[in-house]
Amino acid sequence: MNKERVHRITVPTPFPVGDVHMYVIAGDRLTLVDAGVKTEEAWQQFVQRLSEIGYRPEDIEQIVITHHHPDHVGLLDYFPHAPIIGHPKADPFLRRERAFVERYVQFFEEFFSECGVDRRLFSQLSKEGGSLRYASRRAIDIAVTEGESVPGLPHWRVIETPGHAQSHIALYREDDGLLIGGDHLLLHISPNPMMEPPAEGETERPKPLLQYNESLEKMLQYDIDRSLNGHGDDTTDISGLVHERLAKQRQRAERVLDMVKERPHTVFDVCRKLFPTAYERQLMLTMSETIGQLDYLEVNGYVRKKQEDGHYIYEAAGVSVCG
Repeated sequence: MNKERVHRITVPTPFPVGDVHMYVIAGDRLTLVDAGVKTEEAWQQFVQRLSEIGYRPEDIEQIVITHHHPDHVGLLDYFPHAPIIGHPKADPFLRRERAFVERYVQFFEEFFSECGVDRRLFSQLSKEGGSLRYASRRAIDIAVTEGESVPGLPHWRVIETPGHAQSHIALYREDDGLLIGGDHLLLHISPNPMMEPPAEGETERPKPLLQYNESLEKMLQYDIDRSLNGHGDDTTDISGLVHERLAKQRQRAERVLDMVKERPHTVFDVCRKLFPTAYERQLMLTMSETIGQLDYLEVNGYVRKKQEDGHYIYEAAGVSVCG
């Protein structure tokens, strides 16, 4: 059975998560999986490491992205000759056309208003600043979805793993149980399921924490020997990690349920209690975590949601213990 060699290349990022891993697969086409951040330091380290394994940047024939976040797409501009392969939901985030950016901001201004967020924080919603200076602006050339193989990599299959991002995919090589998992199965930190607007043609907002939990459980359907991750060490005990994450998820939800039992809360009320200082600096991150916990409690019947004066209010539904 053909075993394409997989090389790990690690580059620094300016983000709290630290270094990010990129992977080079020597398949029928020389393939780069993920593309770090757009800094000169990251590029120079990538070129040096690539040279050590016997290649030059122009040898890269195609690039697969596991998801659209800036620390995984930053160096795409450095490979104008290489087609970009990824989930179709990554495309608008990579292109960042004006209409998409305006729709993004409008959605969150309306949704956060309903969640009771202080309007002075809305300035954080622009997608043209902050971390995006470390991202490239490209387009998906070849879209891949669940179960499809990647061109030039016939032994690898795509597994859709939405949660951390709507566009998140993993690559799975069944013959030896190797997974290139992006940020899905990080060993030492739990990836944040990030809120996104409904995709074009959809009306209901995604519920990323519920999706992430489902994507975690989905991993138990596969015989995965090792997950090569986007950050940190490899994961080998997939079942153990999945059950640990789901248990910690229930614990976090219980904390939020205790708040709501005391009195009804808006989403922003809960957010400020969970993240009393961080919400000012990281509104999207902290609100994503907060709404995720409330989505979890609501879908499992522990809280009820109603609207009062244009705000969503969550109250306890009389169930005492999270299951």
